[in-house]
Amino acid sequence: MWTDLNRPPLCADNLRAALVRGDEDSDPRKFWARLDVVQETGSTNADLLDRAARSECDRHVLLAEFQGSGRGRHSRVWVSPPQAQIAVSVLLTMPGMSVGAMGWLPLLTGVAVVDSLRDVAKVAAEMKWPNDVLIDGRKVAGILAEVATTTPDPKVVVGIGLNVSLTREELPVEHATSLVLEDAEVSDRDTLVRAVLRAIAHRWQQWHDSNWDVADLAEAYRARCGTLGRRVRVELPGGRELSGVATDVDREGRLVITPDGQGEPVSVSAGDITHLRPV
Repeated sequence: MWTDLNRPPLCADNLRAALVRGDEDSDPRKFWARLDVVQETGSTNADLLDRAARSECDRHVLLAEFQGSGRGRHSRVWVSPPQAQIAVSVLLTMPGMSVGAMGWLPLLTGVAVVDSLRDVAKVAAEMKWPNDVLIDGRKVAGILAEVATTTPDPKVVVGIGLNVSLTREELPVEHATSLVLEDAEVSDRDTLVRAVLRAIAHRWQQWHDSNWDVADLAEAYRARCGTLGRRVRVELPGGRELSGVATDVDREGRLVITPDGQGEPVSVSAGDITHLRPV
């Protein structure tokens, strides 16, 4: 029994029935091999990384109703009230993939999340390079990928934190938002989980079938990336800063910036991005 009628728990049995493929199941929408829902954990990413270290596993999904130590980029903590967020991690094996190409998996996940929110929740979601999902400039979801193993076939854990029913008072930072605050048509977490996990599976299968060629994936990401065409400021490792116009995402997933004033375009692989107002 739950006490907040606006935040019902996820239904693990229904999610498994919709998403997990059985031994004799041929439904192409059932891509995943295992799906678990736990009431509370420190980090779903950490739990799946531990699972990968202890056993042979693939296509595992772990959802938590509450994360006490959810992690974002640069080890930032991402916490929300119980059952107000979708906190989900997936473990995927990438057979035959080079280590250098693994950086595209969180970008693929971002494309899948944006598509799901546009199609199901009917909100104008877009990517902020590299892995944040925004609605009208406010962060509604974050994505974090962590490598479990690199050989013989890479295994990667990708975590998603999606704000669903947080109120303005519950937001972790001022520039965040939630689906409910953005008047999304759908805020049922079971429906959203199904949509996101199916979209990830669809994009993963397309990428796998192309032998991990990034051309189509890169084009899909560019089309959903609101950073492109914007003036940005990048806080680079080592305390340096770069300002200019974001013009492209290259085949390595790096953001290409034409600096203010004179200078050749610069490809940035890591750094905190701030969208600036036009001059």
